[in-house]
Amino acid sequence: MKKKIGIAGFLVGTAQDENALTGVSVILAPEGATAGCDVRGNAPGTRETDLLKSEKTVDKIHAVVLSGGSAFGLESACGVMDYLEEEGIGFDVQVAKVPIVAGAVLFDLAVGDPKVRPDKEMGYRAAKSANTEIEIGNVGGGCGATVGKLRGFGSVMKGGTGYYELETEEGLRVGAYVCVNACGEVYEGEEILAGVLNKEGTKILPARELMMGQERASLQGANTTIGCIITNACLAKAQCNRVAQTAHNGYALSIRPVHTGMDGDTIFCMASGEVPADADKVSYLAQEAMKEAVLSAILSAEKVADIESCSSLRQKKVRG
Repeated sequence: MKKKIGIAGFLVGTAQDENALTGVSVILAPEGATAGCDVRGNAPGTRETDLLKSEKTVDKIHAVVLSGGSAFGLESACGVMDYLEEEGIGFDVQVAKVPIVAGAVLFDLAVGDPKVRPDKEMGYRAAKSANTEIEIGNVGGGCGATVGKLRGFGSVMKGGTGYYELETEEGLRVGAYVCVNACGEVYEGEEILAGVLNKEGTKILPARELMMGQERASLQGANTTIGCIITNACLAKAQCNRVAQTAHNGYALSIRPVHTGMDGDTIFCMASGEVPADADKVSYLAQEAMKEAVLSAILSAEKVADIESCSSLRQKKVRG
């Protein structure tokens, strides 16, 4: 499934190994974007997040990389740097232009082939493919993503990559890109879309019952949902950090439990600065867009191997 980015100044590229079930997503801002970040959960894997703190010197970045492969996947950002340098994009230090590339990784080593991880070459391919028409589902950083790990990897369902965008009457646009690899379940209203499957693979077990009971697996650092808010709003660095913080509410409105000791949830925010906007309004739109992006990731995900998806489970119930 494909979606169109309506926010000028941003491009998205993906690359993946569909056999090994891992991949990388790259959000590019060739002209640079003011940026912030908020890291939550117990076991994050990140790059250049300290640079995004409000008091640090550099205001603008050129890319955010969302990768599978756990900490190994951080290597993919080096390929993105190579691509941007070839294009003459980066922070000018007179003797060179240094691309500022932030990133985060999720854990997908327990599915597919754990020996294959997003590397420098895959990151380069993802950056080179970047455009305004993006794919969602089993692509990019969400290629090997799964959800519903409260009873271990034997009962998970397919996660994935999602995108959703909102626009106001004054032309303010806020989009959310996310790779959903949650410990918990994904829900919409009262319906659980994906989560922990029972032994027969026919029914989703509510996360509340599992959290209240004693039958839970210890999966420290084996999850993590990572995402990025993009907007045409004019925001300062501190405001971008606030937007990233509030966008985590979008996770909470669609994933439960969230921000556990088993997660390393991270959200970036990139602002192109074209439209004057109230930061609280942008934060609210970011929250709503992120919630919908999480749902789009799960609804567009497809079954792989023996890992059921929301759509495949629904089809199974119809056939049954």
